[in-house]
Amino acid sequence: MAIVLKSRREIDMMRAAGKLAHDIIVKMAALVRPGVSTLEIDELAEEELVKAHAIGLSKNYPTYKPGEGFPASTCISVNEEVVHGIPSKERILKEGDIVTLDITPRMNGYCADTAITLPVGTVKPQMQKLIDVTKETLEIALRHIKPEKRWSEIARLMQYNVEKNGFSVVREFVGHGVGHSIHEDPKVPNFVTSEPVRGDFILRPGMTLAVEPMVVAGRRDVQLLDDGWTVITEDKQPAAHFEHTIAVTASGVDVLTDGREPWAL
Repeated sequence: MAIVLKSRREIDMMRAAGKLAHDIIVKMAALVRPGVSTLEIDELAEEELVKAHAIGLSKNYPTYKPGEGFPASTCISVNEEVVHGIPSKERILKEGDIVTLDITPRMNGYCADTAITLPVGTVKPQMQKLIDVTKETLEIALRHIKPEKRWSEIARLMQYNVEKNGFSVVREFVGHGVGHSIHEDPKVPNFVTSEPVRGDFILRPGMTLAVEPMVVAGRRDVQLLDDGWTVITEDKQPAAHFEHTIAVTASGVDVLTDGREPWAL
């Protein structure tokens, strides 16, 4: 792994991108209601990115099909869609759905990544619990991040919280380093098995990570749809996803996508 530690100035530049991500996702969330299409929500995000002279790094992200990058500025995933849902005018939100909004802006050469899952109107208690547990799992990770800890210690706590509540952690997709580009080293799993332990790492001040538990109500197995992007649960049970971009500090964690202003630029 080639983990690049960031300077104080670089972290502030990332915080500027993180504040933009936060502000846009708040505006996206305000549109979430029955009858709204996921394309409408994406179009609002794209307008805000243009105003800020930023770009959404999802747009045109390459796939295995040459010349067919991701077609939208954000990923919007509904119900059984775990990640990488494609916004569409045909995908209309309905009462009782849950929807994940995921945005990664780049501004002035630095980027940040954040996601939230929201209920559409009133949802079943089990779906609300799924949302709450996924958010809580991210919060547990943030509370325990400290220099000199191994990431596997954090991942074990995350996995335990999910599974004790009767849910499952997706294994095929994990968090990641972030900063100058959307995906940097290291991989940041939300679970512990022999494979992630081999790629384990020690938290150091200056590391910038996208921490993002992806939790499903049923079995953890997922599949890719024919569009080449949208990942759904095989058993069609709902999924939730929360994400923050963070910097490891000398005393713990600095959340860069919580809406605070940069200290200095």
